[in-house]
Amino acid sequence: MKKQFIAGNWKMNLTMNDAKDLARRLCNEAVNSDAVDVGVFPAFVFLRDICEILHTSKVYVGAQNMYMEKSGAFTGEVSGAMLRDVGCTHVIIGHSERRTIFQETNAMINSKIKAALSCGLSPILCVGERQEERDAGKTSEVIGNQLTEGLAGLTSEQIKELTIAYEPVWAIGTGNTATPEQANEVHAFIRNILESKHGNDTAQCIRIQYGGSVNSKNANELLGQPEIDGALVGGASLDPKSFLDIVYEAVRLS
Repeated sequence: MKKQFIAGNWKMNLTMNDAKDLARRLCNEAVNSDAVDVGVFPAFVFLRDICEILHTSKVYVGAQNMYMEKSGAFTGEVSGAMLRDVGCTHVIIGHSERRTIFQETNAMINSKIKAALSCGLSPILCVGERQEERDAGKTSEVIGNQLTEGLAGLTSEQIKELTIAYEPVWAIGTGNTATPEQANEVHAFIRNILESKHGNDTAQCIRIQYGGSVNSKNANELLGQPEIDGALVGGASLDPKSFLDIVYEAVRLS
């Protein structure tokens, strides 16, 4: 079993004081066990402060997005080098909200992954289907395309630096969660795609998280599935007790 990776996506939430308080709580209480990896993904404006608070801990800090260019006239955007400069180690790329609200394409996401890797950031590539796509039986087609196009041009060694997060769009922030069996089935499909294109060694190396209304009540069943290697947690990551309960569950299962 791989080391579980529990990541908290804070999205566009919290004040600076709230973010600092949450980071301090995680710094003081987050498990320093080698059995599990923990990361948090604050808003851009909080990153430097959160990196400073957590730099002595084992908690990774990453960004929720980045731009694919190194620098230039791209008002409002942030480069991978800037993220590294403030202390980030990871970045979320292709979150469903970026795909649906901001119309990011697989090609854009592919460019961002390459840019992240080029400056030493570890990407979390998000994939997932909408409700109408699942209802139409297109889950495999949609996720297959997101993976194939999102990873185009990357070597197997580069792909090993990634984490994949399966996020059924219909389960994000809705309170609906894929059943453990549904989630595990898609995770297995993702791993099979990776194996067919990049070999068994690469497929087995990559961690595949589940994201979609993960909380302390359903973490046990989800994280206990053989193909699920962690969780990308949204709302529950804003509450330190709930988030730590998920982390402790991952440790218990390790």
